[in-house]
Amino acid sequence: MAAMIRLLTSAFLLFTSLLCAAGQERTRLASLQSSNTEFEYKLLATNRTTTMEKEMNTAANEGYRFVEIISGDTFWGGPETLAVMARAIGATHKARYEYKLLATTRTSTMQKELQEAGDAGFEYCGHSVFKKRVGTEVMVILERDLEAKPKLWDYKLLATNRTSTMQKEMADAAAAGYQFVGFSSGATVFGDREVVTIMRRPR
Repeated sequence: MAAMIRLLTSAFLLFTSLLCAAGQERTRLASLQSSNTEFEYKLLATNRTTTMEKEMNTAANEGYRFVEIISGDTFWGGPETLAVMARAIGATHKARYEYKLLATTRTSTMQKELQEAGDAGFEYCGHSVFKKRVGTEVMVILERDLEAKPKLWDYKLLATNRTSTMQKEMADAAAAGYQFVGFSSGATVFGDREVVTIMRRPR
């Protein structure tokens, strides 16, 4: 009976964490896509992750804010990363947001860099798996609002090639107060066909 109660409690905490993440994402998109505001968009495309961070911050200096990122093979340039950014038409365009792009094939490196970014006031806002010409890597986009007091987060990155193991690790993290923010899967992300999950909790 005690084991069943622990299992149900863990499942409830994980479900609550997923709902919180979905609600946060809807709120963020709603702030960018108000029905009373018209937007213009900028599409960024590159096959180098270091170039993407530079281009995102150049767009941010022109008043754009990150909306979405995907990666994959395109008609024009083979493996590419595409990012969409938006800004309100007619508004005063100023640099309000700063972006950091993390990209690595090592779990320990991503965990360390995620936490360093969180300590600096950056917040997770999206990630994707980038297929390079040799291997793949996970990219994480983080955003910092230059006009707001930074929110500090503790980040946890989970990576496994077994869904049952991921279920347990996510439930354990949720029980420790972590919230789900995103996941992805792919061959040789951090190993062989792994699922990568990113979670966080307020400090």
